[in-house]
Amino acid sequence: MTIAPTLHRYLAAENIQYVEIPHVFTMSSARTAQACHVSGDRYAKAVVLRHDGGYMLAIVPASHRLNLPDLKEKLGADLVMANETEINRLFADCAHGAVPAVGRCYGLDLIVDDSIRAQPEIYIEAGDHETLLHLTHAQFERLTANAPHGRFSTHA
Repeated sequence: MTIAPTLHRYLAAENIQYVEIPHVFTMSSARTAQACHVSGDRYAKAVVLRHDGGYMLAIVPASHRLNLPDLKEKLGADLVMANETEINRLFADCAHGAVPAVGRCYGLDLIVDDSIRAQPEIYIEAGDHETLLHLTHAQFERLTANAPHGRFSTHA
């Protein structure tokens, strides 16, 4: 498996430029960053949340932990982490746990942590556990245009 078909079609339709970076199989964003020799501060990790009867993504650096109480304060109390079954259903064309940090193509809203928005380049999961996508800051900004943002993570 390489880039997830839904993500691939979306990036092509939006004319988003990226470079695919193959890597050894990894099961966590921190290990993926290590395997690819990229800073975890520049790796955009997607956290799937249940919110107001639907789902959304919180995008934080892989080197950070989501601060759920801060995010609840920003978005409202109706906010919990999605479970594995929900995530697998939402990202059916992705490997288990390999969630791309792109919401629109999967019909999801997102919120972006300011610390990832400050990076000059961004890396995102491609939908498997063996491929990263390298984006310029400008390309990532296009993918997250109009998404709310704020500080809701802490460095791990």
